[in-house]
Amino acid sequence: MLGNDRIDVIVNERARHLGRGSRLREAIAKVSSGVAVHVTRSVDDLREVASEIARRGTQGVVLAGGDGSYMAGATALDEAFGDALPPIAFAPGGTVCTLARAWGFSGSMEQYTHRLLATLGAGRGHVTMRPSLLVREPSGVRRIGFIFGTGLVARFFDIYEEQAVKGNATAARLVAEIFAGSVIGSPLAMRVLTPTPCTLTIDGVMKKPRAYSLIAASVLRDLGLHLRLTYRAPTTPDRIHVVASSLPPFALGPQLPRVVAGKELRGRDHVDELARGFDVRFTGPMCTYVLDGDLFSSPEVRVAPGPELRVLGL
Repeated sequence: MLGNDRIDVIVNERARHLGRGSRLREAIAKVSSGVAVHVTRSVDDLREVASEIARRGTQGVVLAGGDGSYMAGATALDEAFGDALPPIAFAPGGTVCTLARAWGFSGSMEQYTHRLLATLGAGRGHVTMRPSLLVREPSGVRRIGFIFGTGLVARFFDIYEEQAVKGNATAARLVAEIFAGSVIGSPLAMRVLTPTPCTLTIDGVMKKPRAYSLIAASVLRDLGLHLRLTYRAPTTPDRIHVVASSLPPFALGPQLPRVVAGKELRGRDHVDELARGFDVRFTGPMCTYVLDGDLFSSPEVRVAPGPELRVLGL
């Protein structure tokens, strides 16, 4: 149970369903008892709000937006609160909201969010311990996230962002086109599935391949669209499930049914481990990775277990 002090709601106004005048914003505005709403439009806004909440104190913070909003919000709260992170809830408002769906959201965004805020604002709700990822770059940048990927994951998001219409239907269509194209070597499949020059070091041991078509880690078993690549996540707070493959397009594409079924990939030099951490060092022109749907660029990145989060839910 929660105390009677207020809950803080951080709204990403740039998320797909949270613009001014949207039905979801109206649903949030209707919950006034025990809830303070903060509207943000940039990372600077987010950091300022997180710092303000940390100075004042809170019974919990609700992040309203999409997967990128959750990652940015958890990172800002981690910067502001340090080891004293408050309980966090995830309210849907973005295009996909993979994390929110995995951790409780279902049905209508408006109804679920109104019920969640009303429940938390009244001092009720349950706390569940959940894992996270800590992603660091040599520049000192540090992010708290939930789904990491590079290789085909980064290339897929490049193509996805080029689409006029976004959402699960568009993502599913692209996955189907890539899978079918891998058999005949279509330009789309080659663009997405061709291995990326990089090295992968897990728990201090460098793996043999020097190029990977896929590297992924997540605290979720289902990465969306029923893609259960990290089928052993979550495990324990000090381990993360990392999966990597160096297979070429014609061999990687046919693995899709195994991913949907939550089975280990097959093929040479395949990596499927529970790790304390891993490093990716890019050795070619591509040096991008994806964290919760947002693209970032760095010549090297380290991924390790992040802080355990107290996640609020119904």
